[in-house]
Amino acid sequence: MKTPAKILVIRFSSMGDIIYTTPIVRCLKEQLPGCEIHFLTKTQFKYIYQNNPHLSKLHVLQPKLSDTIKEIKAENFDYIIDLHNNLRTSIIKLRTGIPASTYKKDRINKWLALKFKWTKLISPLHLVDRYMETVKFLGVKNDDKPIDYYIAKKYELSEFLPVSHQEKFVAFVIGATHFTKRLPNEKIIEICRGISLPIVLLGGNDVQENAEIIKAAIGDQVYSTCGLTNLDQSVFLVSKAAKVIGFDTGLTHISEAFNKPLASIWGGTTPELLGVQPYKISDSLIAGVDLSCRPCSKFGLEKCPLGHFNCMENINTAEIVTFINS
Repeated sequence: MKTPAKILVIRFSSMGDIIYTTPIVRCLKEQLPGCEIHFLTKTQFKYIYQNNPHLSKLHVLQPKLSDTIKEIKAENFDYIIDLHNNLRTSIIKLRTGIPASTYKKDRINKWLALKFKWTKLISPLHLVDRYMETVKFLGVKNDDKPIDYYIAKKYELSEFLPVSHQEKFVAFVIGATHFTKRLPNEKIIEICRGISLPIVLLGGNDVQENAEIIKAAIGDQVYSTCGLTNLDQSVFLVSKAAKVIGFDTGLTHISEAFNKPLASIWGGTTPELLGVQPYKISDSLIAGVDLSCRPCSKFGLEKCPLGHFNCMENINTAEIVTFINS
């Protein structure tokens, strides 16, 4: 097959899903010499690719889909690699007429896994490998390297952390979009009490109050950056951590780019359903409770559907402490 001159890769959201597209972009660029690789996403997620050296051009979804389609047509792409597979990408492919390869979402089996807990129907393949299926027709293969994230600026730890936390610390990502992805404060405190290293809490404005409760319970061993750093700065802090603890959220997944020992904690969602278990890192722990009601959703809920929240209340905190202290 003749090497294409220009390819557009599409994934609109969310943070975790987009970060797992980076190996596909890297493999396309490195294995198709001379080919321009473009990426289309939503404005709020463009930071993931703004500094990526494998990308020739970054496009953002316009308020009017027709404007995005006009922009795509003007680029004269040889192929579209659709890693989102929704209504908007279907319209884009239809109206541009550009040959496309589309990620298969396996919606029926995922619905059955959620509805009847038939989790064996779900492919054990990681999302990266599922995405990689879309570029096989080009002769592109997985290079088996980690995901990519390129920090935008040169930061110093002294800009964000006190001296006590600048040498060796554990990064604890306590934020997540939905309630059922977050460990209750008392369980976080239980973990922090057992950790021997200084701890840096990471998250947005929405968990600032949680961070203050945790810090008040533990003391100076805990330092909170919640609501004080932007995402790029938070990623920098993760990149400098000795180890990382986090929930099913974008920053936790981005931490995999730096091959840090990672304890990922799962509540109402499961890595198997989404195919987002830790990818290509040397040391990891997946903490979750085996329950008949789990998973209760693909992306998280605002409360436990059954009212008990046992998936997080029964997390084995000792296992996480042992992993971090080892």
